[in-house]
Amino acid sequence: MIPSDHFVRFYNEVFKFLDEQEPGHLEKYWREISRHQELHCLELFRAKGLPGMYDYWEHIRIEENCDLTLELSEDRLILTMNRCPSLSKVLDNDAAPCARYCEHCPGWIGPLLARSGFFLVYEIGEPDVPTCRLWIFKYRTDAEAKRKQLAAVNQNIRCNFQ
Repeated sequence: MIPSDHFVRFYNEVFKFLDEQEPGHLEKYWREISRHQELHCLELFRAKGLPGMYDYWEHIRIEENCDLTLELSEDRLILTMNRCPSLSKVLDNDAAPCARYCEHCPGWIGPLLARSGFFLVYEIGEPDVPTCRLWIFKYRTDAEAKRKQLAAVNQNIRCNFQ
């Protein structure tokens, strides 16, 4: 098994390489990761909804020793990555982080959530600051309202719906 310090360095270099190829290669890679994650998450998310997602990320929080805050309510789940262990390890190495490194989480989570019937809005800060926030909504109207709210204050937000 490859140690996580080496894995994130490898991941970072793969992201850089794919991002330098023709447009869309990196997104294709993340969609393929998402497709593989379906084996672990899709039925859980569909069957248990937001509480199932909470359970999944709570397990990840403990397993990966993440400084992650989870806030569950009836119609949304908010994930606040206070200090991402993955990007932190990349920053601790001598290789510069891929400018799009932080997009890998929503890159695989977004398509999976869409297939589960949920809506993702996410905010990513600077590529060298290991923090982000994701909002997962049960209702599209709530996701659209959050997107508008964040856009009004010029946050770096994206979503998995049009």
